[in-house]
Amino acid sequence: MTNHQSQITNHNPPIPIKTIFHRLGQGLIILLCLITLTFFLVRMMPGDPLTDEKSLPQHTIEKNRAYYRLDQPVPIQYLHYLKNLSRGDFGESMSKVGRPVIDIIRHSFPVSLTLGVSAMAIALGIGIPAGILSALKKNSLLDYGTMAAAMFGISIPSFVIGPLLAIGIASHSNTLKVAGWGDPFDWLLPAITLGLATAAYIARITRGGMLEVINQDYIRTARAKGLSPTRIVIKHALRGGIIPAVAYVGPAFAMLISGSFIVETIFQVPGLGQHFINATTARDYNLLQGVVLLFGILIVLANLAADLALVALNPRLRNS
Repeated sequence: MTNHQSQITNHNPPIPIKTIFHRLGQGLIILLCLITLTFFLVRMMPGDPLTDEKSLPQHTIEKNRAYYRLDQPVPIQYLHYLKNLSRGDFGESMSKVGRPVIDIIRHSFPVSLTLGVSAMAIALGIGIPAGILSALKKNSLLDYGTMAAAMFGISIPSFVIGPLLAIGIASHSNTLKVAGWGDPFDWLLPAITLGLATAAYIARITRGGMLEVINQDYIRTARAKGLSPTRIVIKHALRGGIIPAVAYVGPAFAMLISGSFIVETIFQVPGLGQHFINATTARDYNLLQGVVLLFGILIVLANLAADLALVALNPRLRNS
């Protein structure tokens, strides 16, 4: 490690609170834009949530339309929605009458979060070691095989992998289930299905980052001093080599949770994905807006966490 790098490492200033508040402020602006776009876009869909209520008398439909303020101009509805949101009120579901949106999210989000965390653990557990090994054995059979497997994982969509795992593994196992969500064994196949593509991306990104670092002068100096390859990787190369992967992990984690509805449908997982699909088909404005807002908050927080992790790994970013 060069003297300059040693000085930076040994005198790490704290992460400026101003930077955190600045990023949070940016996140709030993004969320407001997301709320606004979602609100007006869902109201551009043909019909409204009560259009298909053919079995109800007309006066009941009109009464329900007034209850949900659907009889008011859209800008007035928007202002009421913002006012309710400021009090933490996501409104009531229009397809599940009388049930608050926040209750639906509170009941289903832990399932989607568990699935997303499990998938990310699998992605990191496969992707980072594979990327490191591939970089250390550059242009070897192991390198070509690992990168080919990564391309294979990226190319095959989850709606193909999921049924293959369910038919090929779960149907022949007494422990794993084709569908359902009860004990931790039920998490395994959905998490693998969801995490494989992310693992492939992380492997390729980690390989690129490690290749860049292991050609630096301070790594060559460490080799010249006789340090073992394992110590060079863990103590000197890994910190800089995984920076690109860390930058990718934050948004990827949010995408794993928000994009899990296909996997949840395949394995009958009772997460938020089913509500997202049902809310779209039923034109349930409040539920659709609530789920989209939750996913937006997750993406903002995940990006903030990734930025803080990057600053922790690379102190030079603290002043940028």
